[in-house]
Amino acid sequence: MDLLEKIRILADAAKYDVSCSSSGSDRENKNGGIGNASFYGICHSWSEDGRCISLLKILFTNICIYDCSYCVNRCSNDVERALFTPEELADITINFYRRNYIEGLFLSSAVYKSPDYTMELLIKTVKKLREEYNFNGYIHLKAIPGADVNLIRMAGLYADRMSVNIELPSERSLKLLAPQKTKESIIKPMSFIHNQLLEKSESKKLMRHTYKFVPAGQTTQLIIGATPESDRTILKLSENLYKYYDLKRVYYSAYIPVSDDSNISKVTSPPLLREHRLYQADWLLRYYNFKADELLTEEEPNFDVSLDPKINWAMKNLNLFPVEVNTADYNMLLRVPGIGVRTAKRIVSARKASSLNYDSLKKLGVVLKRAKYFITCNGKYYGECEIEKDKIKNKLTTNKNRILDGQLSIFDVNNTLKNLPIIV
Repeated sequence: MDLLEKIRILADAAKYDVSCSSSGSDRENKNGGIGNASFYGICHSWSEDGRCISLLKILFTNICIYDCSYCVNRCSNDVERALFTPEELADITINFYRRNYIEGLFLSSAVYKSPDYTMELLIKTVKKLREEYNFNGYIHLKAIPGADVNLIRMAGLYADRMSVNIELPSERSLKLLAPQKTKESIIKPMSFIHNQLLEKSESKKLMRHTYKFVPAGQTTQLIIGATPESDRTILKLSENLYKYYDLKRVYYSAYIPVSDDSNISKVTSPPLLREHRLYQADWLLRYYNFKADELLTEEEPNFDVSLDPKINWAMKNLNLFPVEVNTADYNMLLRVPGIGVRTAKRIVSARKASSLNYDSLKKLGVVLKRAKYFITCNGKYYGECEIEKDKIKNKLTTNKNRILDGQLSIFDVNNTLKNLPIIV
């Protein structure tokens, strides 16, 4: 099989993994080197469905020993198979970079022969790029669940970012759809990477120069819609991953039907709108000081997809509104729909000089078509209805102010959901 055929097969097979991003590394170029993954050295481009296209995103192989029901590359599936050699893939990457096709590499793989054997092949590839080609561009490397931690450590010395994909939101679903994988095989490398990053952080306090280990941190991916877990279960899992493993990001991937396995939830199309709401809720966890239990409860474990999670929360807590923008503290301003992190900071700063009026709020960045139902300005309420859930929801979901109501098309040119937080 020639290289073009391998690239076609393995680049297409990699599209289901969304856990990549080309930012966050501080790896700079060095004399005689090629590429630069520091802040100003990496550009971004996004595909129509929101996935990063600035990287060569490819699998080392799609030949897999596992038979995970949700995976297109499962061993029982009848698909074209291909396998690179480390030399081939390193050569492709460096030539693509020299032609300005890419800014870096996202390298993943099916499990070929064994987790350790696969990890060794990936390490040979990135080692060749770093040491033989002197490539200093961005590399995101997939850690293979079940691989020896010594191999994970070695990989982390060459990669800017690593990801260990959890895929399924519960141990029960993992046993049902991927019986050859275990929770431990996924958590162990994730925990190891986290501990190595902590050690490196402590070493930097004592030594001026330390070795680089995954300088851009680690990420993971969760598949949405293949199993019956609620939004609350998924969000609480993400919250714990951020808390205990200090992940840079949890990616959510709407399940694309690739199997008729009876154990997989029946979906006719990827639940893109649900995926989008989870990204918005994830943003609230990371930047707005929300907790998963505030956004969703056992009684209401799923989001109302017709409204974004912040408005959903506000609707359930109307007793806290309206908020007076001239006196409310920063954390309360963050919880007002239509007010984002930057806008809240601007409000706190601007009102020190003078009292804010309604007209000045728009200049500060407040999205008044949302915020007006939840705020007062100098004691005056500017909402067009009483502060009641049904009346406010009716106003927010009119055709004029519709907030992403209905299912989204994967081919919509404006559908860049994974990379636009769109939460204010």
